[in-house]
Amino acid sequence: QVELVESGGGLVQAGDSLRLSCAASGRTFSNYLMGWFRQAPGKEREFVARINWNGVLTYYADSVKGRFTISRDNAKNTVYLQMDVLKPEDTAVYYCAAARCSWCNSFDYWGQGTQVTVSS
Repeated sequence: QVELVESGGGLVQAGDSLRLSCAASGRTFSNYLMGWFRQAPGKEREFVARINWNGVLTYYADSVKGRFTISRDNAKNTVYLQMDVLKPEDTAVYYCAAARCSWCNSFDYWGQGTQVTVSS
């Protein structure tokens, strides 16, 4: 069991940057594959990025590739999402997630989400 708490969301202008953080409880954070998802109003939740247990492997949705960077600090039980060159279409609630698998897109635990709003 792991509990996830996101932070760092806010209102920014197009072209700005923002860094989201997700703090995880428990002593086995490094055992989990971590990911970020987002859900815009009226749309389904979509995958954004994931990172394996030691940070060596990452994978991004095409829509954010080259602009977003996922990273993790296992000593701090925290995963990050650095978002650069933000666009209005990046506006969504962003969710952190943890998976017990080593590399997959099926996540077991979810945070409560943090709102990101990008104005044009």
